[in-house]
Amino acid sequence: GNLENSVQVRSSPMILQAPSLTTGVTRQSLKLPATFHAQTTKSRQLPLQVEDVATGCHIRRCAVRASAAVQSPAGPSSSAPASVQKLVTQFSAVSDAKEKAKLLLEFAKHLQPFPEQDKVAVNRVMGCTAQVWVNAKLDSAGRVQFNGTSDSELTRGLCGVLVAALSGLTPDEVLQVDDAILSHLNLGPAILAPSRANGFANMLETMRRRTRALLRQLPRFPSLLITSDSLQPQGTFAEAQAQYLRPDQKQVDRLASLFHEKSIGVVAHFYMDPEVQGVLSSAAEQWPHIYISDSLVMADTAVKMAKEGCKHIAVLGVDFMSENVRAILDEAGYRDVKVYRMSSQSIGCSLAEAAESEKYNRYLSEASTTPNSMHVVYINTSLLTKATANSLVPTITCTSSNVVQTVLQGFAQVPDATVWYGPDTYMGRNLAQLFTSLASASDEEVAALHPAHSAASIQALLPRFKYYEDGTCIVHHIFGGEVCEMVREGYSDAFLTAHFEVPGEMFTLAMQAKRRGMGVVGSTSNILDFIASKVTEALSRPHADRLQFVLGTEAGMITSIVRKVQGLLSKAGRSDVEVEIVFPVSSKAISTSQQRTSAASEPLQLPGGLAVVPGPASGEGCSLEGGCAACPYMRMNTLAALQGVCEKIGTPGESLLGGHMPRPYTEQINGNSVAAAGCVPILHMRDFQRSKKLSDTLVADITSRE
Repeated sequence: GNLENSVQVRSSPMILQAPSLTTGVTRQSLKLPATFHAQTTKSRQLPLQVEDVATGCHIRRCAVRASAAVQSPAGPSSSAPASVQKLVTQFSAVSDAKEKAKLLLEFAKHLQPFPEQDKVAVNRVMGCTAQVWVNAKLDSAGRVQFNGTSDSELTRGLCGVLVAALSGLTPDEVLQVDDAILSHLNLGPAILAPSRANGFANMLETMRRRTRALLRQLPRFPSLLITSDSLQPQGTFAEAQAQYLRPDQKQVDRLASLFHEKSIGVVAHFYMDPEVQGVLSSAAEQWPHIYISDSLVMADTAVKMAKEGCKHIAVLGVDFMSENVRAILDEAGYRDVKVYRMSSQSIGCSLAEAAESEKYNRYLSEASTTPNSMHVVYINTSLLTKATANSLVPTITCTSSNVVQTVLQGFAQVPDATVWYGPDTYMGRNLAQLFTSLASASDEEVAALHPAHSAASIQALLPRFKYYEDGTCIVHHIFGGEVCEMVREGYSDAFLTAHFEVPGEMFTLAMQAKRRGMGVVGSTSNILDFIASKVTEALSRPHADRLQFVLGTEAGMITSIVRKVQGLLSKAGRSDVEVEIVFPVSSKAISTSQQRTSAASEPLQLPGGLAVVPGPASGEGCSLEGGCAACPYMRMNTLAALQGVCEKIGTPGESLLGGHMPRPYTEQINGNSVAAAGCVPILHMRDFQRSKKLSDTLVADITSRE
């Protein structure tokens, strides 16, 4: 139960904790025994066992059984601080639930009075149903002294337990305290409801962050504070995002009139520039056929618009999105509805382009020689990729919301299948990490995720789950390395959101936060729903609140988030609830119109200490080391381009828009057009979404293809 004293192992869920877990920690630096089988990944981070199972927005905790070589400790490690061991001994001596409750209330009574002036947002613990405040200071001996309080007596008692356990420890000792301290108290479900357990974990995490703040200045990212009637940006990047959230009404009216006059429907992706989204969101109040969503819903919405009389569809996104819209409209019988892109040039996508490479073709060729193979291809790829892939390997499309279920269903219906996922490397790596965790879960927990599976079946499929090793989205690539470490240091007690495409470091952080009710991993829609649900919870409580969310996806989502949050706040008539959206942008990815005060000076400093260094114009946030907070391809969809396309529709100038139509394919795939062949994997996904099973046609193809 004790690995080199610095690593604690517990059984539900199993966690490795080191004094300072950074992306540089390795198996060697932790001196793990040979009997501990932690798999390594390409990431430099020690791959922790994933503590939760992602099913889009819904993530369930999964317990991990300790092996014979590494058993879970029954109590705190012998290396735990004496104050923690004393605390556990006190509660272990009491077996009656009522007596334990009395003891807990005694800890509440022993808390020092908490000054009213300290009951402010900066001292609030997020993620607690009750109001909880904590503060920390260093005494003359360099030891941390905590104080706290709550408006709930039992929660105040839990706060008192942590104050008693942690006060008087050195900062390093505080940061090493095991999360499992609460389970060692054996309070029982009568006292420790799930919300209180999460609250306790969130108090501990806040105390850790406050301790780090005593030692050094914590990193701060640009952010946008949202109230019911105002926006307060902090930092140049946030100012760039907020600039267009209040659009020019004349521009809104002009576009809405064009859409109405010419029966133009508009579908746009969440990652559009805030200027574009701001105008479109306001225009939607005048013209109903405007919709901003993730890529899958864009095509469905276009079909709905066609049914309701739209003669043209303007697609604001990258090329594979307009291709999918065109293909789904054709499949639905609306071949006469014209589809337009916003540029005559290619509007690319680093991920989609990876899937059209020769290397990806070799990956598919390997799959084609493996019996019972199924290729799960991400929706964010071109029709040519989908068509080519399906000609080589039976292929089904997936989204970030349904990828886990798609893969598990494939193994359920074809137990000896080999599943090949691509092209997103980070998502594939996160899936592999997730399934490895599931293999050690209880059968009940696995069945709760997918009823046809058990821990044994998950273990059996691990060698037959493959993922492509060389495909990344340049946006989500930024959420690794430096950025992830800054999030861990400065925002560990905030709500963490992460797209399924982020690197493993951010994925692990968000999954750990989810265990405390503070995180989500999923699609853009899942992230928006999560933020809305937490705001709704805050509005259901009578007291003021301030919620902080780290946005682990493209910054363009801020427009939809602002409109959703302000709508909820305004409807509730609440001015005392605030929501801060944090943009985790690398300090090397910030740009302003004035980079330095002089040629020899240091970079300018944003509030919170972020350095302003040369980068792309307009605050797009692309790092020279790789990764962008805002997609440069999406930024090709400008308002000027949209207006120019719409003005030409229905005039002689429409003949000039040939280059703005989705890519025409002249190739034939097994005797079918690329558009028709590329629709097949999408239709397989549609069947799965409707029935929760792979179609008989797809299963037959998997088992009979030679």
